[in-house]
Amino acid sequence: MLIFGDNLPVLKALLENPQVKGKVRLVYIDPPFATGQEYRRGRATVSFSRKEELAYRDTFKSGAEYLEFLRERLILLREVLADDGSIYVHVDCKVGHYVKAIMDEVFGEEHFINDITRIKCNPKNFARRGYGNFKDMILFYSKTDKMVWNGSREPYTEEDIKRLFPKVDKDGRRYTTVPLHAPGETESGETGKPWRGMLPPKGRHWRYPPSVLDELDKKGLIEWRGVPRLKIYADDFIKKGKERQDVWTFKDPPYPRYPTEKNFDMLKVIIESSSNSGDIVLDAFCGSGTTLVAAETLGRRWIGIDNSPLAITVSVKRLTELKTFRPFTLYNATGRPLPQPIQEIL
Repeated sequence: MLIFGDNLPVLKALLENPQVKGKVRLVYIDPPFATGQEYRRGRATVSFSRKEELAYRDTFKSGAEYLEFLRERLILLREVLADDGSIYVHVDCKVGHYVKAIMDEVFGEEHFINDITRIKCNPKNFARRGYGNFKDMILFYSKTDKMVWNGSREPYTEEDIKRLFPKVDKDGRRYTTVPLHAPGETESGETGKPWRGMLPPKGRHWRYPPSVLDELDKKGLIEWRGVPRLKIYADDFIKKGKERQDVWTFKDPPYPRYPTEKNFDMLKVIIESSSNSGDIVLDAFCGSGTTLVAAETLGRRWIGIDNSPLAITVSVKRLTELKTFRPFTLYNATGRPLPQPIQEIL
């Protein structure tokens, strides 16, 4: 469902819908950052008049006005969330700490999960006072103590592999070694018995029974250089990837279709981690529709809201161009005619 209109009255209306209130599994929003700027389209894929091409005005008169604007919407977004739902709020580092205080108020400090640092671009080289900024932040909260969490893993980099597996065998395979023993004594049992005339050090036990150690040795998985150690090969270890941490490198698209377009792969990570197939994902500032496209691609239902004619047009265009395109509902809640480019697409 795509809704063209002001998200405040739209969210209030959605709360009257029993199929939406308390049913949304995941909210992602990328609200205006209170920068005092007016954003116009960059390399757009549709034709707009100069008046229509203004994407949105991020021109709040004061920080307090901006924070109250956001607070009103966060209260409503909490109400649409399911009890096991969660919310990601993407903000600029200049306002992020103030927004966190509001998030603590609306969702509760105890439901704060992560402050994710997102590397958004390459380091800046121009002269300025202070350090260059190439990051923003994503505040991640749950609605209650229970939330959908599928975890998130990412591939090991070449640097990771070289650091974790510094040795190379005769076949060119990278590996590392670990002790054959582990902490804790075994008073009875196979892992406390001698193996090849050796006992584990005091306070430790063999990782495996002697019979298993013999099998590992036959397979060439024990390195005999002084004290024997177990070989761990990179290609066996890295298949599952590594746990994703709270610093992400998902850079903004180099040629965005919308001024604040976000990284598609980043949205896929968020949606896969915090929702399941068939769940409802909501973006109340949907912009170019990246959240909606990612949700559709991953088999989620979605609700997108935006008051910008350009945003709605770009979203419609991207959604209808998907290979997996499914018909969706477009509501016009503005009381104004749909812009001509939208009518042409539809």
